[in-house]
Amino acid sequence: MIFSSYKFIFGFLPIVAGGYGILNKFKFYYLSKIWLVLASMFFYSQGSPDFFPFFLGSVFANYVAGSALCRMQGKEYAVQRKLLLAVSVLGNIALLGYYKYYDFFIENVNAIAGTDFTLKGIILPIGISFFTFQLIAFLVDSYRGETKEYHVLDYLLFITFFPQLIVGPIVHHKEITPQFENTENMKLNYENIALGVFVFAIGCAKKMLLADPLNNAAADFYAEIGNNTTFLRSWYYTIAYSVSYYFDLSGYTDMAIGLGLFFNIKLPENFNAPFRARNFQVYWQRQHMTLSRFLGAYVFKSVFRKGNKWRNYYVATMATFLVSGIWHGAGWNFVVWGIMNGVLVCIAAYLSYHKKEPPYWIGVTSTFFFIVLTRVIFVAQNMQDALLVYKAMFNVPSLFVNGLWAALQQVGRFILTRGETGVIVLIGLLICWFAPTTKTMSEKFKPNFIHFAYTAVLLAICLSKMNQVVQFLYFQF
Repeated sequence: MIFSSYKFIFGFLPIVAGGYGILNKFKFYYLSKIWLVLASMFFYSQGSPDFFPFFLGSVFANYVAGSALCRMQGKEYAVQRKLLLAVSVLGNIALLGYYKYYDFFIENVNAIAGTDFTLKGIILPIGISFFTFQLIAFLVDSYRGETKEYHVLDYLLFITFFPQLIVGPIVHHKEITPQFENTENMKLNYENIALGVFVFAIGCAKKMLLADPLNNAAADFYAEIGNNTTFLRSWYYTIAYSVSYYFDLSGYTDMAIGLGLFFNIKLPENFNAPFRARNFQVYWQRQHMTLSRFLGAYVFKSVFRKGNKWRNYYVATMATFLVSGIWHGAGWNFVVWGIMNGVLVCIAAYLSYHKKEPPYWIGVTSTFFFIVLTRVIFVAQNMQDALLVYKAMFNVPSLFVNGLWAALQQVGRFILTRGETGVIVLIGLLICWFAPTTKTMSEKFKPNFIHFAYTAVLLAICLSKMNQVVQFLYFQF
């Protein structure tokens, strides 16, 4: 079940939100939380029914471990706490590792040792990469004494709350659990619902009108890399993929934030116009911000030591992006992708520290150039395909074989023959660079006719296209 579907919009959402509102209306707060937990668990079970028992086991095991860590704060428990934290964190990593990296590990063992171990073809459970990070953060904070022993229902809502459960944003217990503990948030708030519908409509439009068409076109190109991998096609479809990925994930985030407002829950922002960043350091402060926040708090800070030559900013940054690359996928291309991003962030940090940054628009242009280049390694099926695309992208002379005029004609014909996707790429880039962000639009939102009409038009267009459901790119992640 995905947000941009008839089943969700006309079935699941009104039943869950309606039941939650009615129970709260009569001040059955305990029952309303149970209702929302059960609904969220049902939502998850629809996507990964086989994994669902393991999901439940993991969620409750982490609650028991986290609660124990909260209680064991005395010095006499120092050894036990360290042991419990290590076992709990390793348990989460082992579960993620089995489902996400087992086949990748076996492939490499077979390649290196010449063995013939059978791959299991494991289907990745939905959302496992996201909720695993939330659980690890909860455990580490419990160990550090930075959290408290939450009521089991509030904890369950922090982990399972359906708007953010599958693709994030990656939420932190300190920002979500207190909202569920606050009975003021149990009251019906029509302004929040109106704003939620508005934000949901924007996210839905990002997904269905921008991300999906570009993703389909770019996926076809990357599925058939070979002799047709030309200079123009490589650049065009990689740019299309870059725009598609942004609108797909930011669209989901908008929908999640909008849905959260139905329940008076404010989920964290995840994007802040990342394509307007003047360097890669700023880019990763604006792109997938909740992921960057987690990696910064639990990886970077664990490695970085000020004044330590071997644990300085650059080493900590490379370690952080290596973890980010591995988290993003099971393949050497993701490891390379993480290293590439780490190097670009280090270069940006060096230039910024020495006050050698280029003018703003040169910085934005060069940053986007490298965003596109790193996208190749991310979406290519293997390293060989990625190298073929890179080779075509830097084969500039191939465009000018018959001279400048012929090259201009070729570019013109190429763009004209792309029709709808060409227009969508252009519109998408203009939105990324110049349009107000969803957050800015939300801050200016008023429940008036103009915003109502804007929301109604977007939803009407999206609903007319929901006959074919397209999963989010990060859905099974």
